[in-house]
Amino acid sequence: MAAKTPCLYCSSMAISKLPRSHIPLGNINHVSAAWWGRQLSLRCSLKASQKAQLRDKLKVKLFSLKECAISIALAVGLVTGMPFVDWSPNAYAANPAMADLSVLISGPPIKDPGALLRYALPIDNKAIREVQKPLEDITDSLKVAGVKALDSVERNLRQSSQALKQGKSLIISGLAESKKDHGVELIDKLETGMDELQQIVVDRNRDAVAPKQKELLAYVGSVEEDMVDGFPYEVPEEYQSMPLLKGRATVDMKVKVKDNPNVDEFMFRIVLDGYNAPVTAGNFLDLVQRHFYDGMEIQRADGFVVQTGDPEGPTEGFIDPSTEKTRTIPLEIMVNGEKSPFYGATLEELGLYKAQTRLPFNAFGTMAMAREEFENNSASSQVFWLLKESELTPSNANILDGRYAVFGYITENEDYLADLKVGDVIESIQVVSGLDNLVNPSYKIAR
Repeated sequence: MAAKTPCLYCSSMAISKLPRSHIPLGNINHVSAAWWGRQLSLRCSLKASQKAQLRDKLKVKLFSLKECAISIALAVGLVTGMPFVDWSPNAYAANPAMADLSVLISGPPIKDPGALLRYALPIDNKAIREVQKPLEDITDSLKVAGVKALDSVERNLRQSSQALKQGKSLIISGLAESKKDHGVELIDKLETGMDELQQIVVDRNRDAVAPKQKELLAYVGSVEEDMVDGFPYEVPEEYQSMPLLKGRATVDMKVKVKDNPNVDEFMFRIVLDGYNAPVTAGNFLDLVQRHFYDGMEIQRADGFVVQTGDPEGPTEGFIDPSTEKTRTIPLEIMVNGEKSPFYGATLEELGLYKAQTRLPFNAFGTMAMAREEFENNSASSQVFWLLKESELTPSNANILDGRYAVFGYITENEDYLADLKVGDVIESIQVVSGLDNLVNPSYKIAR
């Protein structure tokens, strides 16, 4: 059967109900804006009957008329080319953006998967963030040609080093007691590494800067992980018996390439984030341990996403041998400012148009669960990786955030995703670290 497909053209549930084949990629503007308006008006009128349930179960604000208007504006923007959502390189702003929408598209997005993962950790320690940010800014400094970039790198390094010296005691006090010794050891390595980077700058060795920066940021990320003391919240009772990843895990995915004379295989490193998607990441890691994906082909590679996970035969997901039924998991989305994820509803259905997802579709190689468009809780085994170049996914204003469950990022060799084709084969996915964070592992019960 056909693989589940993330909707490429939808900014609202009303739009997503139109079959994809009815909206060719190049002809979105030809669809009647009035028709969309009627559909969205119907959606807004229906929403009133759902207010009480959403308020009680999911503790969100009532769906207001203003929020409904924003939904209509977003949808019409897709259809008519309204200026506040720039879907093409030739689009231009004839009028200023709506004030309520500015938060959706403002600010430079973080595109680096490592940075996204660092900021997604459930910690609140300003001192370590002040060390982290200048080190990350080295990437922008290196965009300057030649050795002139090293002057900016030196400023970045000086700022980060000073922040570490001034905030060291606050950083150490923020470490979880059980991880303090390890964290202090990492801080010592970070200080030594900064001295080594300073010498690299003095030697004017530009090529050595990026590898050392990567090493230092790895230390920073590990220190931040040592600040997390246990799992920060309770998963809802109805999902507590499922495989759950209470923390993070790293896996390596080896893909055999069929029709590429220059390369035989690719190896992708993937970090799974169970802090923000424990059910989704746990389900995937459990399937990895069952070797579910080993030998499976890449089933979609269209310039928008790379997708796999649809097993042979009539089923579209994983059949759990212990139940002989398809195992499905709920839609799971963590929002900035919330202590635990929302389950079973898109952010649009909740009226949370201004919300920012903790794991956004910002990075090339963002990993998420595919599902049926009309069934939020239909995800099972099919996964996809976003190819960021798509014009339909501008950072901070894309059409996937809040509608599909992100649970990790490819952190190494992600650029090679674009070279994968339908028919390339996943030789294996193997766990590198974090398997001990998987609870309720069903693969140990039955295979």
